[in-house]
Amino acid sequence: MIEKTAAPPVNQVDLAIFTFDHDHGVPARELQGLLGGKGAGLAEMTSALGMSVPPGFTIPLTVCRAYRESGWPERLEPMLETHMADLGDRMGRRFGDADDPLLVAVRSGAPISMPGMLDTVLNLGLNDDTVLGLAAVPGDAVFAWDSYRRFIHMFAVTVLGVAADELPACDDVESVDALQHHVALAKAAVRRAAGETIPSDPHEQLRRAVVAVFESWESPRAKAYRAKEGIDENMGTAVNVQAMVFGNRGDNSGTGVVFTRNPSTGENQPYGDYLPKAQGEDVVAGTAHTLHIDELNTVAPEAYAQLSAALRRLEIHYRDMCDVEFTIEAGRLWLLQTRAGKRTATAAVKIAVDLVADEDVRLSPQEAAASVSEELRARARQEVLAQASHHHDGDGPLTVGLGASPGRVSGKIVLDSEAAADADCDVILVRPQTSPEDVAGMASSVGILTTTGGLVSHAAVVARGWHLPAVVGARDVKIAGDTVSVGDHILRAGDTITIDGRTGEVWAGELAQLDVDHDADDYLSERLPELAIIEAWATGSAGAP
Repeated sequence: MIEKTAAPPVNQVDLAIFTFDHDHGVPARELQGLLGGKGAGLAEMTSALGMSVPPGFTIPLTVCRAYRESGWPERLEPMLETHMADLGDRMGRRFGDADDPLLVAVRSGAPISMPGMLDTVLNLGLNDDTVLGLAAVPGDAVFAWDSYRRFIHMFAVTVLGVAADELPACDDVESVDALQHHVALAKAAVRRAAGETIPSDPHEQLRRAVVAVFESWESPRAKAYRAKEGIDENMGTAVNVQAMVFGNRGDNSGTGVVFTRNPSTGENQPYGDYLPKAQGEDVVAGTAHTLHIDELNTVAPEAYAQLSAALRRLEIHYRDMCDVEFTIEAGRLWLLQTRAGKRTATAAVKIAVDLVADEDVRLSPQEAAASVSEELRARARQEVLAQASHHHDGDGPLTVGLGASPGRVSGKIVLDSEAAADADCDVILVRPQTSPEDVAGMASSVGILTTTGGLVSHAAVVARGWHLPAVVGARDVKIAGDTVSVGDHILRAGDTITIDGRTGEVWAGELAQLDVDHDADDYLSERLPELAIIEAWATGSAGAP
């Protein structure tokens, strides 16, 4: 199982930066308290498993805490320059080179997963000169200018604090002229909104991006998430600087997020989304209609086979279900992250039992029982029994989306996070998609319904982690003002709906619960027989099957 360790005090570890292949003397997977979850995963995949991971380095949690205590550590500047030079040597490119530039991703990495709550900047190192070099090397100007417009948007929002709606939309990403025009408009919008321009010096870009990631730990969304999860406020985040690989480089490129098993049901099948010609944030934002991971086998069968083999290796190595981010650049698979996947209570029970029986993993019954707490087992029981309810008048569902997190709940429609947070009754948050800014409202809701997004969108991942029923990608649902319509059926904020996060069904009105108390054990044994096995292991009354 992926372990979590406490971060050491600043005074015990001097300021340092660690490459992904640094020899720590202990397995990197044990160093989440120093490297953060993402950094530990990248180091483990690089050093212990020799997997295809873009090179990079981790600025550890000790530096974040030093920054929070006394500001930017001056000794960090030359260390960053040295590591960027070394990274350039590895990649055969130089940071800031106008002819063939090295670009990097700057990502957060807290010891405990906080999906979407902390900041990221991709394509860092681009400016008016390096974009021309990026275009010249593969001979693809559309790719280069698309990458530049993405960088401007992310740097403006993440580092300069510009509101996303103050930046122009880009409706044409296939024309060089249109992209160049958009970049000019975006730069002008940044000057108006932020009162400054995006630095052209890549080293200044990097320093400011690292600071922005550190400071995102204090953002309202991160605080709200930690309050819900009970995460230590003083923990902080590491920062990972990694050579860019590009999922937006042509038709045989793309990006995705995949779980080694279904995190909603526990079924032993890869579960996730893939988006061609895209970068990572496009998949989790919930604004795009993604492909199910199985469709990757059709569009890129060789990469799919490599991914499937990597997923199996990771699950055996970590002895747990893993959540994996990946990019395919010009047909080549790159792994960008692995961590223990957030799962529903029902999935947690099934996965634990299955990993005991798995010949390559062989969890002990004691380990399996320890991974599913008594509270989680009780929640699994509730999730299963919720499926015994039925609609009060027998009408069919209004629509069917993607079941992203199981459970069947009723609540009044709220259309924004503020209304959800202020509600004094059960509410279902209905949105086109959710973002990290919606966390407080999500935490106050009994269920989530989105009209766009896939199985690994922000709404889906957070809902599963919080055991909230969720339906995503319900494309037939239209939101306009305070009205929610599905075909000819009109609903308004305050009306009651019911969602089923297992089947993806959405109904108008409430549910009536069937009386299953007298048959609950039989119902549970039929729908989730693994629960009785886990209970027996937890009480020491049975051994392995």
